[in-house]
Amino acid sequence: MTGVCGCCGALRPRYKRLVDNIFPEDPEDGLVKANMEKLTFYALSAPEKLDRIGAYLSERLSRDVARHRYGYVCIAMEALDQLLMACHCQSINLFVESFLKMVRKLLEADKPDLQILGTNSFVKFANIEEDTPSYHRSYDFFVSRFSEMCHSSYEDPDIRTKIRMAGIKGLQGVVRKTVNDELQANIWDPQHMDKIVPSLLFNLQQGEGTESRSPSPLQASEKEKEKESPAELTERCFRELLGRAAYGNIKNAVNPVLMHLDNHSLWEGKSFAVRCFKIIMYSIQSQHSHLVIQQLLGHLDANSKNSATVRAGIVEVLLEAAAIASSGSVGPTVLEVFNTLLRQLRLSVDYELTGCYDSCGNIGSKVIKEHEERQLQEAVIKTIGSFANTLPTYQRSEVMLFIIGKIPVPGMHPTLASAKSGFEGSRMIQVMLLKSLLQVTTGFQTTNMLTALPSSFLDPLLSLTLMEDAEIRLLVLEILVSLIDRHDNQPKFSSISIISDISVLKLRVDKCSRQDNLFMKKHSQQLYRHIYMACKEENSGQRHFETLYALLALISMELANEEVVVDLIRLALAMQDLALSNEDMLPVYNRCAVHALSAAYLNLICQLTTVPSFCQHVHEVIETRQKEVPFLLPESVFIENPSVPKSVDKLEGDVLFLQSKITEVLGGSGYNTDRLATPYVPQFTDEDRLSKRKSIGETISLQVEVESRNSPEKEERTPAEEITFETLKNAIVDSIGMEEQERERRRQVVEKFQKAPFEEIAAHCGARATSLQSKLNQIFEITIRPPPSPSGTITAGYGQMQSRSVPVYEMKFPDLCVY
Repeated sequence: MTGVCGCCGALRPRYKRLVDNIFPEDPEDGLVKANMEKLTFYALSAPEKLDRIGAYLSERLSRDVARHRYGYVCIAMEALDQLLMACHCQSINLFVESFLKMVRKLLEADKPDLQILGTNSFVKFANIEEDTPSYHRSYDFFVSRFSEMCHSSYEDPDIRTKIRMAGIKGLQGVVRKTVNDELQANIWDPQHMDKIVPSLLFNLQQGEGTESRSPSPLQASEKEKEKESPAELTERCFRELLGRAAYGNIKNAVNPVLMHLDNHSLWEGKSFAVRCFKIIMYSIQSQHSHLVIQQLLGHLDANSKNSATVRAGIVEVLLEAAAIASSGSVGPTVLEVFNTLLRQLRLSVDYELTGCYDSCGNIGSKVIKEHEERQLQEAVIKTIGSFANTLPTYQRSEVMLFIIGKIPVPGMHPTLASAKSGFEGSRMIQVMLLKSLLQVTTGFQTTNMLTALPSSFLDPLLSLTLMEDAEIRLLVLEILVSLIDRHDNQPKFSSISIISDISVLKLRVDKCSRQDNLFMKKHSQQLYRHIYMACKEENSGQRHFETLYALLALISMELANEEVVVDLIRLALAMQDLALSNEDMLPVYNRCAVHALSAAYLNLICQLTTVPSFCQHVHEVIETRQKEVPFLLPESVFIENPSVPKSVDKLEGDVLFLQSKITEVLGGSGYNTDRLATPYVPQFTDEDRLSKRKSIGETISLQVEVESRNSPEKEERTPAEEITFETLKNAIVDSIGMEEQERERRRQVVEKFQKAPFEEIAAHCGARATSLQSKLNQIFEITIRPPPSPSGTITAGYGQMQSRSVPVYEMKFPDLCVY
């Protein structure tokens, strides 16, 4: 019997004998290295035998797993790993099939050690670059199994951690193996990404308290990798996955992130969602940043009826994403970004005012918390500013025009609020959009203000300075200050005071450029007029006057030439006259504030002009005021409890700045005395009449009145006609009657053409055509008739006068026309 067995063993194929020889009698002794070298040499010498070697090893491993001989299982996997590392011939594909079959067998086992062993072998295989691609290989099972291991709930925490880390490494291996293989099933398909990404996020969330060791965990050393926690390993794997994503794959990689955050209510906490998207934005290629932002915007729209905290969380993530994105990375969707954010502002205002997400206000609708909507609005405004800061100057100008076009400016742009939120909605929308515009203009610096701030932007903006709402006016003034301040001088004028020596402010002043001169030639009178009109508002407070002071000071330093300086001095004197005359019946505080504003500005401008006699006159008036009427100086007016008298009517003499004196001292220094001697008078336009309105209805009625007053038919009408409530009521009733008559006339015409016989309609049209032709003939006779000849006319037959064409050399000209 012994001889027979030996004979059978000798007849076995050589590859089987070589495989059998690598297994020792005691599995604890490990792989027989000498025999393994023989097997490897044989495999390299006869690569056609590789598939048989793999099949036989697979057969032995399956038998050992079934018999729980785990020592031999480990030896078989070690042998497989060494063969894989050594053999890269074209026939390796069949061997890989056997290898993957064995790895699959290990991953299906219940024993954690076998799962980890199989995963480690797969990771080694994933790092091998094969010479030939495979058409038929599938990794679907591995994606599903590794994802399942990532969610392991094994009782022992240490083993659970090992299983989860093995799952993460396995997913990383699948991605590495498939992402560059064009013949493989696309790993970026939603069916795979919907398993891979949530598995990674689950482990990332488990270690949310831990921070990244370095900005780029991809370069972690081997020692650091050994000490990694599941969260750290997950982050490294997630970054690698995103870093390999091409343009067309970004959406499939980010969508599961959005869904995971939705399903687990992770937007409201903000911190984890922000961390996820920080990883995404830092990991993807910079030119793809706008794709992520675009997806976030779409997700924000999709959640527009969700709670304010969820929307605020998405907006917070948008804010962080915009801060990370490189300059201009918003890409071709610039206006779409701002359009979406502004739409969210409008919806939030509607929700806050109506108290429900649905227009019908169903009983089952969610309860809206006003303070949460306010927080959302502030987050949106902050995000708008963050996006704007990433844009170049020319794109920021476009965004400013876009936002101003959305603001409901009475008489210029329609209302943006919905009908259900009414006038208060329009007012809130104006405030929110102006705050957004202020965020966009912060830090806005341009060398050519004429092109950066066209009339299409300034006109509607300045018209808002005439609104009754004090908050709106203040925002507009702050926007103007932000636009004009190009050298960061604004903080030095945050409060109004009499500065004896402005050199301590260390102001940065550049020479006014040619473009700035052109800008002021076009818009200066507009600016002066609105500054003057702003001083006439009764509900202006300390902040309004401080901003006006900053605006005047910045114009003096940024946009001033000699002509502008003269106009600004005239404007300051006109403001003093406004407070003196009190034609608008301003409160005492406002009159004192205008006097103080005028004094503070003249004190500044006189030092900027460096004319000693001008400075002397201003300082003398200020000293006199300090002694006699301190309530006309900013130190007594712009404080928490201002001390103002009951009346300021009797002001004269040395406490006032005199136009004649200023004209005299500046004229001696070369300034235009004629212009200085002419008091500033603002031009009043129809815009002023349209400014004091509270509703769209009032705006329309005033516009109709202005148009009718300017129409040719009404020129003879007296402008002093009294308009009463009855007049307006009758006008409305008359217009309704006229509309009914017009409607009836149209109905009769339509009915006639529908029911009348064809001959009657043809005769009617023929008569109209004849009438039209006769009118045209008359017009042609008038226009085509030749001009009268200097030599007179000749009489034709039948007593008609006929013009005779006379050559120029035969014409008789008067003596005075000949030389």
